[in-house]
Amino acid sequence: MGGGAGGYLDGSNVAPLRKLMADLVTQGRCYLIMDLTDVDFVDSTGVGVFVGGLKRVRAFDGQVVLVVTSEQVVKAFRITGLTKVFPMSETVDRAVETIGREAAGAYVRR
Repeated sequence: MGGGAGGYLDGSNVAPLRKLMADLVTQGRCYLIMDLTDVDFVDSTGVGVFVGGLKRVRAFDGQVVLVVTSEQVVKAFRITGLTKVFPMSETVDRAVETIGREAAGAYVRR
C-alpha cells in the first residue's frame, strides 16, 4: 500500500485507498487486512479512511486488521483511541491469524 504513497498516507493520496476499501466491501469482502508496512506516516484524513472502511465492513459483521511496523503510524491511531478499535499486527501472517479468530466459521474449505 505504501509504495504509491511514498511512505505517507494523507489527504493528498487517500482517494484510491478509500475506493479500494469500498470496492472490496461491495464485492462481499468484509474481512480486510491492510498492509501498512511501507507507510511511515498517517494523518487524520488517512485514519478517517480506515474508520470509514471499518464502518462499512462492520455492517456485515466484518473486521479490518492493520499490519503496522512504524511507531509513528501506531501513534496516529493511539492518540485517537483507535488502537482499541483496530486490531494491529506486525506481520501479515499474524493478521491472518487474527482474522481467522474474528471470522471463525466464515470460511468454508472445499
